[in-house]
Amino acid sequence: MARTPPGHVVTRLRPARPDESELVGEWRSDPQSEYEDWGDPPPGIATSETIPQPHGMDELLITDGDDRPIGTIGWHQVLHGPNPGSIALDIGIALRPQFRGLGHGARAQRMVAEYLFRTFSVHRVQASTDVTNIAEQKSLEHAGFVREGVMRGAQWRAGAWHDLVCYARLRDDA
Repeated sequence: MARTPPGHVVTRLRPARPDESELVGEWRSDPQSEYEDWGDPPPGIATSETIPQPHGMDELLITDGDDRPIGTIGWHQVLHGPNPGSIALDIGIALRPQFRGLGHGARAQRMVAEYLFRTFSVHRVQASTDVTNIAEQKSLEHAGFVREGVMRGAQWRAGAWHDLVCYARLRDDA
């Protein structure tokens, strides 16, 4: 396979191969930023075992131009009402630290949103990030997502509640 020319960043998405499942599992068990420390649920709050889930998380591997795995991007279903028209897909990304700040995140998020709109009949693809994660906020905006607002105390992470900034792309966004 040809090497990527210097200064040219290529981002691709693909399913993880069976021989990469151990690598992805290691990544999940080794948080590489403060935004990936999920820990235990807070006392007295429902867990995923007690809340019915419509579907699990689907995920793709993010690779560079030389097909090296550099992160993951996934999505899951969220409901904004009781009917199928109110289903949205919520995306999440995890890039390895050495590949952040190079444009891979914005490209992967744009690519996965376009893929989801082509593949599923949803009107909305959304994402959220910690209010302090300015790099991810810029990445989402570069990927064509629109900032919608702040969800107070929406995420339990690292032993505390965190506010999130919510972003979305709609099917009819340019």
